[in-house]
Amino acid sequence: MTVWDPFRLHDLHRLRREMDQLFDAAAPQRGWPLGFLPGTGARQYPRVNLAETAEGYVASALAPGVDPASFDVSVKDNVLTISGEKSAPPGVASDAFHRTERSAGRFSRSVELAAEVNAEKVTAAYRDGILTVTLPKAPEARPRRIDIAVA
Repeated sequence: MTVWDPFRLHDLHRLRREMDQLFDAAAPQRGWPLGFLPGTGARQYPRVNLAETAEGYVASALAPGVDPASFDVSVKDNVLTISGEKSAPPGVASDAFHRTERSAGRFSRSVELAAEVNAEKVTAAYRDGILTVTLPKAPEARPRRIDIAVA
């Protein structure tokens, strides 16, 4: 039996996924993803893939059209936070739009990491609309091979 901690991001994300699955099961033919509803898309931007290797983690954030200078990448207490600002299309007044599916404005996305990382050695690169953050695991978080003595 585990104890639910409302302040753990992982637990809240799991609860949200379960609620999304519940609504998907209740209305599978709605024809539009929840991510495009006002307010929910901003919480999911940028879309992030997180992969684990023996040496650490690699996070790839899909963020086309974002000025690389506006990104702020930080790691604290095993939580990677990517924030920044996506500019609105220039030359078009906001009241001239008939339909808006591309968001603009400030964003922040946090992803919890399963193991401790070395925050001093985290690197980030932006290319072709993808922000790639490399997070090496802290030495104490890496698996250590134990030799077995034969008696």
